[in-house]
Amino acid sequence: MRRHRFGLVAAALAAVYLVAVVVLAVVAQVTGEVSLIWTVVVDRQGFSRDDVRPWGLLIVVLVLVAAAQAWALLQILRGPERRAPARHGGEVRLLRVALYVMAGLSLLVLVLAFQLASWLGPVFAWWFVPVFAVIQLAMAWLFFRVLRGTTPRWLRLLILVTGALAGVHDLVVNVGFELDEAGFALELAQELIWPAWAVSLLAAQARDPRWSRTTVRIGVVGVVMSLLRPSELFTFGFANEVPWTLLFYHLFDALSVFWMVWAARSAHDLGSLLPPAPRPVRAPARRWPLPAAAIVLPLVPAAVNLSQGTPFWLGPKIVLWEAVREISSFELLVVWFVLDLLVGLGVPALLILIAVTRRSQAVLRFTALTLFLLAAVGVVSASIEASSDFHGELPFYPHSLFVKDGALVSAGISPLWFGLALTASALVLLFGYADRPARRVRHRVLVAGLASSVALCLLPAADQAPGPVTTAEECEPPAPWEVEEPEEPHELTPEKRFICFLRSPGTGLPQFSAAAPDPVVLAFGRRMCDLYTRNDVRELARWKTTRQALTNPIAGICPSAAAVIKAERAEQNREVAELQAEAQRVCDATPRHRPRIKPAKAIRIKKPQWTDYGVLQTYEGEEDEPNLDPRNGLVSSEPGTLVVITDPDFDLCTTVETYARRPPVETKGWDKVVEVGYHSPTGKIVLSDSLSGTELPDLSLNGRAGHYRIRVHHAWFPWKGEKQAAQRLLIMAYPAPGDKEIVYRK
Repeated sequence: MRRHRFGLVAAALAAVYLVAVVVLAVVAQVTGEVSLIWTVVVDRQGFSRDDVRPWGLLIVVLVLVAAAQAWALLQILRGPERRAPARHGGEVRLLRVALYVMAGLSLLVLVLAFQLASWLGPVFAWWFVPVFAVIQLAMAWLFFRVLRGTTPRWLRLLILVTGALAGVHDLVVNVGFELDEAGFALELAQELIWPAWAVSLLAAQARDPRWSRTTVRIGVVGVVMSLLRPSELFTFGFANEVPWTLLFYHLFDALSVFWMVWAARSAHDLGSLLPPAPRPVRAPARRWPLPAAAIVLPLVPAAVNLSQGTPFWLGPKIVLWEAVREISSFELLVVWFVLDLLVGLGVPALLILIAVTRRSQAVLRFTALTLFLLAAVGVVSASIEASSDFHGELPFYPHSLFVKDGALVSAGISPLWFGLALTASALVLLFGYADRPARRVRHRVLVAGLASSVALCLLPAADQAPGPVTTAEECEPPAPWEVEEPEEPHELTPEKRFICFLRSPGTGLPQFSAAAPDPVVLAFGRRMCDLYTRNDVRELARWKTTRQALTNPIAGICPSAAAVIKAERAEQNREVAELQAEAQRVCDATPRHRPRIKPAKAIRIKKPQWTDYGVLQTYEGEEDEPNLDPRNGLVSSEPGTLVVITDPDFDLCTTVETYARRPPVETKGWDKVVEVGYHSPTGKIVLSDSLSGTELPDLSLNGRAGHYRIRVHHAWFPWKGEKQAAQRLLIMAYPAPGDKEIVYRK
């Protein structure tokens, strides 16, 4: 760092930022709260941190993103090297200023994008954003002037035209969006023009000795990152659902620091004289069978595909193509299609031919890495089955080749054959032209060791062997009406019930992740059972629980807890049985009603009855149930509905009687006596309470429909000194006209 003008200051700032993020990562790992580290590393663009939902290795990913940001901060702030300054003229100085301004504004937008938009309001859109366009125009002209002498004229003209078009596009689109006049054509132009400018500029820089190879490589990474950037429109369209694509979008934006680093390093390199680049060392030539095999291997699967009329490597029926269509930009869509076509035509053989011809270590390593990446993409595409659904849109690909009977199909041989051929060619290049291993630099070993240690500290540790995992579907299977072909219900074992309980929230015990193996969860449960059996109060307090709180959760896998549950249930059953016996004795002691005239039927219900809310009601009407509230406090009626109100806290000792004619009125011994008219449309007058299951015998006269008079008697029955021990209820019914309500005793 000492060989740069501001190296120590930049290193200190980057180290402070990275250490702070690591501390926040440790706090998040311990507490499970990722809001603060998300705000520091990612949430600089207005995304609510309350909606961030932790998943898997999110904390590790955030630390890696912060490491990239700290590296970018170091690269931008450290300045040029301390060697003799370069004297390249006034145009170079202007280009350095433009590059520094571009890097500084990009860093400012990355850190304070949302805040700037909030503070400046329309000024941010009308003045701050066009500054980038003006700088882009200046850079296009200055690069055209500075690159003369090292770059062909046609390439400089391409840089000038594409760079100017990119700057003009930014100005037009900025005004167009404000006036609602920008269209799809402008967006399409930007997606094609800017990559063309960046690629042509990097190609020119690679030929110019004033820029280092590292600067050019960082620029290449920046262009690739811009191509891989997900579609903003799609991502924000589902922002209210906070999907993983939205998190990925913001993480990707936080990681997009390479182009601003390229701008800063390009300015640094122009400010100092770089040592002459070492001439590439060529590997010795090999006998013809080895390079010939590496060149021919990628052509074999391509020839087989072409013989079947398929010029493509993967085709559209793969998961990766679906992902590119859903979350990526248009330029990546075009790049993907072109790559699919080139590999399908065997163009990697041409890349291998260039590598074995030039035989420089950089070209050989780049070619081998490219072949390995292509092989990995083919393996992933062949391993994950894609959907066959076809919705009538298939960009670029011919419908006749990949759409059969309205479904998306695969064409050609498996991508695994391409992967095998590309891997074999890469191994030939890697081992056939391998150079002697270079000596490891100490600071690189230190950085690699430190990064590995930090990653290991943040990764969750496991000392248990992997095993089966009970899923949420097994714990809560869908209802029979939610699936097309319901399966036979199966009872969960006690072990499964304990696992499902412990994975549900709000248990008061340590929460296990959905991916924790069942043996690990059961091992914890058995440990709790041991503490429960020994009644280890101190250890239970360390787990922030008590013996009583553990009784129900572990009863299925712990005999001592099951014994306690069994004893408690036996005691409860005994108490319930005593209460029921006492209620039966009370009803048996109530006086029997002696009718003054002979009833058609009289039923004294032997067992005590009870209601949940104190309501007995008939359900003969076809319309919605009316809400009847008896003013007399005992009984009311409408056609098809009869309601009797009692006290829900006391048992009912009930007698029902049906007469063929009007019985005499009896009020002696009763607290309330009320008679109402009732029209029975079905001839089935059954008072019931659906919540408690209480149902009285039918009051109708041999199923006769029509008009009845219903007389209800209610009285309290004392027992063992209690004035209100039970309720006596006598209900009389007889056929008669009239709807008048008569209160005989109130």
